Amino acid sequence: MTKEIYLAGGCFWGAEHYLKQIRGVVKTETGYANGNISHPTYREVYTDSTGYAETVHVVYDPDVLALERLVQIYFMAIDPTSLNKQGGDEGTRYRTGIYYEDPADLPVIRQVFDSVAARAKAPLAVEVKPLKNFYRAEDCHQDYLDKNPQGYCHISKALMDYARTANSQDPDKD
Repeated sequence: MTKEIYLAGGCFWGAEHYLKQIRGVVKTETGYANGNISHPTYREVYTDSTGYAETVHVVYDPDVLALERLVQIYFMAIDPTSLNKQGGDEGTRYRTGIYYEDPADLPVIRQVFDSVAARAKAPLAVEVKPLKNFYRAEDCHQDYLDKNPQGYCHISKALMDYARTANSQDPDKD
């Protein structure tokens, strides 16, 4: 039995590569979430006029990876106080967000969100909303950094390396 969550963490190339390293993540897919047109293309989303966020659809095994831990690891890869900007990428398409389908996930998401907010030096700019819609990105954006190892990524190599062992470590030591 698997569960699903949708995580927007800036450019989806790096976010997808980071998230798929985590033990317990079964599948990742880049796409566009919570926008206002049907079947958007990358070119349309890039204009920042569609309302979409570059997002990673994450399928995970809750027996291996608890949602709480997945959201904690997600927060490590973003600047949660930055509005519409992660790394060198700017625009509403690069906003951060956690989009859920199962209402039972909201209390867990809120608990982690509130914990991060309590330690932050500014208000968090991470959306927490039900998933309205999601469209898979074009094939060239799937597993982009595997296909283009020298491609741009706002997430450091050290953090990518950390993701591989993050689910086996004590979250209180992060």
